[in-house]
Amino acid sequence: MRVGSFNAMHGLSLADGRVEVDRFTAAIADLDCDILGLQEMDLAQPRSGGGDLAATAAAALGAADSGWRFAPTVYGTPGHSWRPAEGVRADGEPAYGIALVSRLPVRRWWVLPLGRAPVRAPILVPGGSRRARLILFDDEPRVALAAVVETPAGPLTVVTTHLSFAPGWNAVQLRRLVGLLRGLDGPVLLLGDLNLPGRLPTALTGWRRLAAHRTYPAHAPRVQLDHMLARGPVGPVTATEARRTAVSDHLALLADIRR
Repeated sequence: MRVGSFNAMHGLSLADGRVEVDRFTAAIADLDCDILGLQEMDLAQPRSGGGDLAATAAAALGAADSGWRFAPTVYGTPGHSWRPAEGVRADGEPAYGIALVSRLPVRRWWVLPLGRAPVRAPILVPGGSRRARLILFDDEPRVALAAVVETPAGPLTVVTTHLSFAPGWNAVQLRRLVGLLRGLDGPVLLLGDLNLPGRLPTALTGWRRLAAHRTYPAHAPRVQLDHMLARGPVGPVTATEARRTAVSDHLALLADIRR
């Protein structure tokens, strides 16, 4: 089976600064994943045509209605006006978060809250004359989306998440997630943009790193922020790849697993 993790950047193309649903659909279909964790996904956002990108991704991969879920982290639009995704979402209110798609049958779904950075974090954003500028940015709440998937070798728990960009706080969230998953039986696979470089997620968790490729930025990858970590016998990895698509500033991380 092929598993993947992809920070889709709400389907944005850096080539022309537009979101086109057909282009996003083609990019997801080309990944041909049996299980795909997706980050930076839009629902009812004007910037991405007002549609449901998680549903679009599921259709592109041929997943059943029971084989995908979207977990919002905020209502509103990141970088503008938003509120934590708590309580009831108003009719037509935009949302943003993560998604998990499986072509294999799913036995169970659940969401794990991971909190948010308690202080504003400094980040670099593009400025005039190609110079970046430092701003203080409010972090968004973070969650993990988990599913128990039926594979030919038996049940596999698959989790996807998008951790904070705030240095140190992302490590706290990752340790918190590992603690929440500690009591689960059987093998566990974690897919996501962890905002932590290289081997650091392995050092923080003790889990195995299944794919080692630089994934960011897409035009000239310098660091691996997108990861696949495993606990227990998920099966032998036969091939891995970081694939450039027509959308996003991240490469998609892929692994073929014999299971």
